[in-house]
Amino acid sequence: MAVKQQEQHPIVHSPVAVELNGRPLEPNRRIPLNLEWVEEIRVNTSAVERRASTIDTRRSVKKEWQAAWLLRAIACMDLTTLSGDDSAERVKRLCAKARNPLQRQLVEKLGIEELNLTTGAVCVYHAFVETAVKALEGTSIPVAAVSTGFPAGLSPLAERVQEIRRSVEAGAQEIDIVITRAHVFNGEWQALYDEVAAFKDACGPAHMKAILGTGDLLTLRNVARASVVAMMAGADFIKTSTGKEAVNATVPVSLVMVRAIREYAERTGMHVGFKPAGGLKSAKDALKWMSLMKEELGRPWLEPSLFRFGASSMLADIERQLEHFATGRYSAAYRHPIA
Repeated sequence: MAVKQQEQHPIVHSPVAVELNGRPLEPNRRIPLNLEWVEEIRVNTSAVERRASTIDTRRSVKKEWQAAWLLRAIACMDLTTLSGDDSAERVKRLCAKARNPLQRQLVEKLGIEELNLTTGAVCVYHAFVETAVKALEGTSIPVAAVSTGFPAGLSPLAERVQEIRRSVEAGAQEIDIVITRAHVFNGEWQALYDEVAAFKDACGPAHMKAILGTGDLLTLRNVARASVVAMMAGADFIKTSTGKEAVNATVPVSLVMVRAIREYAERTGMHVGFKPAGGLKSAKDALKWMSLMKEELGRPWLEPSLFRFGASSMLADIERQLEHFATGRYSAAYRHPIA
């Protein structure tokens, strides 16, 4: 059964022309901290909530188009294991799933063999970077390492910087850092800027995703200000959550962050990616967040170079939905293991 195929780009950092409203954008690079810009940021919470409530109600994609969107969601997924009981064998299984996120017979039923579909990355703790790199050898799937005292980010700065360097040396091509949330609470924007800039320098050639821990930031204005400061300091992506907070990715928070990305692009001519993480479990969640990206930022932000999901359980539900599309039947969840 044929799928309406969007061109797939499973290679994460392959060059993709990025435009916003017809204006070509360049990759983000550090700019001086602009405190006037930060201080002038305001957020109309009621307006954000009204807009967020319409994301998945105004329109939807069906049938083969929905299947194509779900395939794109897989290509934009950071397949993740960040548990206290992680092991080398679990990471190896996760990498095998990243290489072949859909069962072979389902790939054949969908007629998508030529896509060579993979997930966008595999995300692990530093201790398993070398294991993941070896397991993904021969593919273009990057390894992402959570770093900087994940998830709290409260270890000494020098230790957090060194942790980044060790992960990069071990082969991580992406680093997910966590900011010091107290800098945001206290309005210490220079301290936050200097911290993120130090992390970016330590990343070297690796792409850096700045986790804001939005569930801890208390207000949407804090979220918007932290987003802008992280981008000024050179973040390649901004990310909602560690997945360990009481509240993780929500649509209102994501909308504020995405609009901060849009304003930053309009004012600087540079693009920054976005990663919602934590609490995303279903194919419906995938479609909701992809709709948000396309409506607010446009088609380039449906590429894995600019958009990622921090999720694992979501993949099982997407696989079930694709099997229903291909066969007309829902399969049992246990037939779609993650690792």
